Amino acid sequence: MVQALTRRSFLMAGLSALGATTVLASSGCASSSDQDAQQTGSTQAADIRQVIVAMNATSEPAAGFDPLVAWGCGEHVHEPLIQSTLITTNEDLAFVNDLATAYECSEDGLTWSFTLRDDVRFSDGEPLTARDVAFTINSICASTTSEADLSMVDEAVALSDTQVELHLNKPYNALLYTLAVLGIVPEHAYGESYGEHPVGSGRYLLERWDRGQQAIFVANPDYYGEPPLMDRVVVVFMEEDAALAAVAAGEVDIAYTYATHANQAFEGYELVSYQSVDSRGLSLPAVPAGGTKTLDGDMAYAAGNDVTADVAVRRAINYAIDRDRVIDGVLAGYGHPAYSVSDDMPWSSDDMYADCDPEHARTLLDDAGWELGEDGVRAKDGVRCSFDVWYSSDDSVRQAMAYELSNQLAEVGIEALPQGGSWDEIYPHQFEQPVLWGWGSNSPVELYALNYSTGWGNYACYENATIDEHLDNALAEPTIEASYDHWKLAQWDGTEGVAPQGAATWAWVANVDHLYFKREGLDVAAQKPHPHGHGWSLVNNVDRWSWS
Repeated sequence: MVQALTRRSFLMAGLSALGATTVLASSGCASSSDQDAQQTGSTQAADIRQVIVAMNATSEPAAGFDPLVAWGCGEHVHEPLIQSTLITTNEDLAFVNDLATAYECSEDGLTWSFTLRDDVRFSDGEPLTARDVAFTINSICASTTSEADLSMVDEAVALSDTQVELHLNKPYNALLYTLAVLGIVPEHAYGESYGEHPVGSGRYLLERWDRGQQAIFVANPDYYGEPPLMDRVVVVFMEEDAALAAVAAGEVDIAYTYATHANQAFEGYELVSYQSVDSRGLSLPAVPAGGTKTLDGDMAYAAGNDVTADVAVRRAINYAIDRDRVIDGVLAGYGHPAYSVSDDMPWSSDDMYADCDPEHARTLLDDAGWELGEDGVRAKDGVRCSFDVWYSSDDSVRQAMAYELSNQLAEVGIEALPQGGSWDEIYPHQFEQPVLWGWGSNSPVELYALNYSTGWGNYACYENATIDEHLDNALAEPTIEASYDHWKLAQWDGTEGVAPQGAATWAWVANVDHLYFKREGLDVAAQKPHPHGHGWSLVNNVDRWSWS
């Protein structure tokens, strides 16, 4: 994991060195005026258009800016900036062409064909061809370290400089969502050091990367598309307290923040909120304790929980949660109730809705034999209705949310004990205790991964052939639009599903708005809905940002 920058001493001693003053000096640019800078705090220079963005420390890509590992197509998906993609999405999340000028899928869903534009060059001057596309995709298919899931692709074949085919081993219409964030790398210039010195054809070039501190991007003068309006983008990596201090010192132009700080105000800045599909939810292990789950072929984790293995408990948790109370008390109103990982998307299901009904929750527990003890905690057959709720300790919102959920569940006789820790401490418990996760993306892929029997995110360890069939049928449809009903059936088909009245493998709580302190005068253009993560999705459209 990335070493966090947590101390104000670093910020005051170091950020000023890597922020407005030295960043400009290192590029040979002078500030517009020392007097003006002191008066306005602006990080702009007279001859360039620049913005300084504070992202959380975990946004820094550990393997560098390498799409074959995680850049763009990792857990927190975003556009890769340095590299071009075959297609991309617009503000309405509809697919539009980037490198591709046309594409189509065969009737059996097993062959995707792309026609490429012929005027694209990498930053080293070499042309981008279909062979680079094939190299990128085939390298990911052969990789054991890539976070991009291309397991459905057998091979990519370059038919000519401008024609490439992808041969699949099963129909998978959601492939387009992955291709929309998968940066194309050059076969001739790819090697072990690529992540540190990426060669791309995208809107920006990586000018400098100081690990643990900052990354600086400059506009690509040879970009084939519309020239970026923002010449330089400086991203500084820091944790929550340091980001707030940077805003207070006027040394960044936009910085992520959380609802726990929404009541603060800083001169020259405004608090802005952007729509997201970033949901917080509790995974609920659905099998008894004593089992194991193996990941990556050899990593075995303890699996199962004797309390949440009872479906009555899982359903009761869903109905006991007062989501509005969480929104008001923890998120200061910056969010809305969540009932699934894909609320308000075309593939979401109204059947995922669970009204707050503590009395119904108590009835479910009573009928299942969970008797209330003198200490206020239920028990059944000598097993206390008690479990841990793990949360990331560097996230103030998750901490507050975990304690609020603990208080609410106590009202129906369930003891949920908040346990904060680093992700290295959380992962050993991911299949045996509830974890307060954050998920959400602009595609249905996570719905599949979190609920399919062999999905990488099936933390509940719940396996159901009927649900799997619905999910497979969704991916097998010839178009994304035709898949929507199948996704909904996987959530609830009237008999089976992961909905609260069904398997109840998750208890979704809140969809959090993404909050930022933004310098007045900075226009960040129209933002797409942000997926999970206060990170790079903010700058998907940074080439359209401007100063007024």
